[in-house]
Amino acid sequence: MKILVTGGLGFIGSHTVVELLHKNYEVVILDDLSNSSISVLEGITSITQKSPQFHKLDLKDKLKLSEFFEENDDLDGIIHFAASKAVGESVEKPLLYYENNINTLILVLQEMRRRELSNFIFSSSCTVYGQADELPITEEAPVKKAESPYGNTKQIGEEIIQEYAKTNPQFSAISLRYFNPIGAHKSTEIGELPIGLPQNLIPFITQTAAGKRKELSVFGDDYPTPDGTAIRDYIHVVDLAKAHIVALERLINSKNIENYEVFNLGTGKGNSVLEVIRAFEKVSQQKLAYKIVDRREGDITAAYADTQKANSVLGWKAELSLEDSLKSAWEWQLKQE
Repeated sequence: MKILVTGGLGFIGSHTVVELLHKNYEVVILDDLSNSSISVLEGITSITQKSPQFHKLDLKDKLKLSEFFEENDDLDGIIHFAASKAVGESVEKPLLYYENNINTLILVLQEMRRRELSNFIFSSSCTVYGQADELPITEEAPVKKAESPYGNTKQIGEEIIQEYAKTNPQFSAISLRYFNPIGAHKSTEIGELPIGLPQNLIPFITQTAAGKRKELSVFGDDYPTPDGTAIRDYIHVVDLAKAHIVALERLINSKNIENYEVFNLGTGKGNSVLEVIRAFEKVSQQKLAYKIVDRREGDITAAYADTQKANSVLGWKAELSLEDSLKSAWEWQLKQE
């Protein structure tokens, strides 16, 4: 079976491509390399001993995208990762985020409609919940006004897919609402490779420990949490990647109850920023220089998943621990030096 992965050289995309190749899917990757590197392709090939088809393509280029689908009208499924993804950057550059995340989704869905393609997995986010009223967060929690343009693009994206699914009974889609993906493949051939200044906590931690950054900024220590720092649900990227395969196969095998479904993907456990720092110091044997700075606009106090639906309906469960994730992220960082 032939699967398209947009943004397939990105952090989560590349790990998902590896899992697809392990399962003997034929994989086609589209990526514009705006926040990834062509070297990731070598990493994927090194791990799997297989070379996925790769096209450098900007999804905003309607003509080139249409030409691609013209030549690949036999796709059995699409996993759509391609998007800008940094909360802080989205606050500064909202128009870029709306163009990159919404327009490209619409163009891909239009091509699917023209060619009567189904089986669509959407890379969504727990940011759609905003600051939830209750923790852990279930899929029934209200989708609140987004705290950032990035979060809003995920809300709008889900609405677009849901409304399209209503009009087309042959189309099937699943939105996967990730919590915080971290870590790297155990081979250290692929991992999180931020271009420029990292926007996520773990690359900032590993780069600081490696001496590339002077110190880590902890955004706020006055949150209403046990140690005052924000709490998140950190999930190993390989666990997350495996969930995409399970969700895709649910659609391919027509196991879905409705033609649009939503699942949370997390560990079900929250850790504060200071807890993550301490856990990293333990697994790396490195003392981390950090300072407390002001809160960051768009950030919320706490978010961690209720994973019962994914566990029981998808039959998927996160297996790797926070320490496993941090150890693999550190080993990946050391390989970059």
